[in-house]
Amino acid sequence: MSNEAISHPRIIITAAEDVIGECWNDYSTCISNSNGVPIRIDLGTDIDTLEKFDGLLITAGVDIDPRIYGASKSDYVNETNIERDQFEIALLEKARQLDAPVLAICRGHQIFNVGSGGSLLQHLDNREPHRARRGKTSSDIDSGWHNVEITKNTLLYNITNSTQIYTNSRHHQAVLSNDIAPGLIASAYSEQDVIEALEDPSMTWGLSVQWHPERNEMTNNPDLQNASTALFDAFVTAAKKYSLNSI
Repeated sequence: MSNEAISHPRIIITAAEDVIGECWNDYSTCISNSNGVPIRIDLGTDIDTLEKFDGLLITAGVDIDPRIYGASKSDYVNETNIERDQFEIALLEKARQLDAPVLAICRGHQIFNVGSGGSLLQHLDNREPHRARRGKTSSDIDSGWHNVEITKNTLLYNITNSTQIYTNSRHHQAVLSNDIAPGLIASAYSEQDVIEALEDPSMTWGLSVQWHPERNEMTNNPDLQNASTALFDAFVTAAKKYSLNSI
C-alpha cells in the first residue's frame, strides 16, 4: 500500500434520506478536513463486495424502525426505513469483524446501540433541550443546546480532554441507561437520563455520539471544536493506524 493511501485513509460514509437539516457533504467535508478520503455508500450496496475501507461513519436521518429492537411503534414515530436500519447494522457488524474504526452520529449513535442488542426510548416528552424550542422557525431547523458530562478514562474523555462539553442537539429518540446494549459502555450523559456517547471496548476504536459534530454551527465555533473537529481528527487518526496495521 502506498504512503498516500496510509496518510489519507478511506472512510465510508452512509447516505441519509432527504431530511431537512441533514447534508451528506457536511460529514464528507469534516473527513476531508481531517485528511481522510470520504466515500459515499448508498443503501443497497453489496457489503461483501466493498473495496477495502479504513473506517465507517454512520450518519443521522429518520427514526429507527422499532421492529429492529422488538418493540411496537409509538404514535410519535412517523418516518422510518427498516432497509436502511438493516443495512447499517450489517455495515457495523462488518466493521466490528475487521476491527475497523467506527464513528456513529445521532441516528448512527442509536444504530450503534440497537445493532449491538440495545433498545431506544421512542420519544422524549420534554422537547428542550434535546430539540429546538417550540415555535422557532428556520429553513434549516434550529438545534437545541446543552451541556454533556463526560466520564473520565474513556475514549471520548481522551479526545475532548474535558469532563464537560457544550453540544447541539436535534433528536426526539434517545438511548437511556436501561437501553444500553450488553458490552457497550456509556461515556457521556445529559439531563433526562439521555446517554450522549457510547463506546465498544471490544473494538480498538468504536464511538457513537448523539449530537451533530459535523454541522457548521459546531465546526465553525473555536470554542466547540473539542466536541466537533477533534472527534473527526481522532477518528481519521485511528483509521490511519488501522490502514497501516492491515498492510
